[in-house]
Amino acid sequence: MTGSPPAPFTADDYRARMERAARAAAEAGLAGLLVAPGPDLVWLTGYAPTAPTERLTMLVLAAGRDPVLVVPTLEAPDAEQAVGAPPLTLRDWTDGTDSYAVTAALLDKDGRYGISDNAWAMHVLGLQRTLPGSAYASLTDALPMLRAVKDAAELELLAAAGAAADATFEEIRTVPFAGRRESDVGRDLADLLRRFGHAQVDFTIVASGPNGANPHHEVGDRVIRPGDMVVLDFGGLKDGYGSDTSRTVHVGEPTREEQKVHDTVRAAQEEGFRAVRPGVACQEVDRAARAVITDAGYGEYFIHRTGHGIGVTTHEPPYMIEGEEQPMVPGMCFSVEPGIYLPGRFGVRIEDIVTVTGEGGRRLNNTTRDMVIVD
Repeated sequence: MTGSPPAPFTADDYRARMERAARAAAEAGLAGLLVAPGPDLVWLTGYAPTAPTERLTMLVLAAGRDPVLVVPTLEAPDAEQAVGAPPLTLRDWTDGTDSYAVTAALLDKDGRYGISDNAWAMHVLGLQRTLPGSAYASLTDALPMLRAVKDAAELELLAAAGAAADATFEEIRTVPFAGRRESDVGRDLADLLRRFGHAQVDFTIVASGPNGANPHHEVGDRVIRPGDMVVLDFGGLKDGYGSDTSRTVHVGEPTREEQKVHDTVRAAQEEGFRAVRPGVACQEVDRAARAVITDAGYGEYFIHRTGHGIGVTTHEPPYMIEGEEQPMVPGMCFSVEPGIYLPGRFGVRIEDIVTVTGEGGRRLNNTTRDMVIVD
């Protein structure tokens, strides 16, 4: 089955994206871009093969040239249906022929190309054998901001995905927690995300009690107990664009310390959000959130970056971390998700997706960030 993001994207939208990507590659000193199946290919063309295989599929982009999509002959009908509008040309190859020679004929023999991070090593090596004078750079390293700034239609889809995640949280807070396994609540989360329009569920973290001190615990067989803090982090793709939100709930009334830690994370999340402004370096979001947690005495227990970009994937540039000097630009979307993780005891994380506006930031998640008590 071949899929693509739905309307409002048109052939003209994809043409403009390919032209912009080719220009950006030239400005970065690259001969062009080689785009394998994955999020970059979907964003640039709307084409999403069922799954990457040993058969080479590769989009070739270069400034001043029409884009060409190299595809196996048996997949050409699906590709043509998905990306049939000009100026994209299909160049198919049949089993038993050399797909690398077909692709190499489109490249400069001594060119340096940006290539998708998720391109298979066997395909990169095959191109290098065919064109030994060529060189390749990670597309994310070469053009980290290629997909970072969203247009109005993309922002609308991201807002709808965020609203669906919010609706999921409003429902999950009403279900029983105590006496059920984390995996049971995780299934509830996945079912709710799908009910509210997600075609793909990427993760459902339900980390109760001491498991909450592991930021990527996901779900397990631990039975949730009265008195547990429970970190919920969930998201996926709705209409081709991502959601990702975290809230931390408590089974019954929290202790004074638990409330303090939660209040600290909430304050840190608020300060991270307030740091969002166009022209300000991404690292300032991390600095603002981290300062609150450090000043409260929990600095060593905040063990990850404050945020990551989101779009056609749930993790992409830009990253909100010390050393990221990329200035924020209106249309960027990313998470703001500080946390405190006390080993062997509990954890707290609060996360919203935020977009940069002309004046500051706008949250795409709007459920309460107060401590929520569950049964």
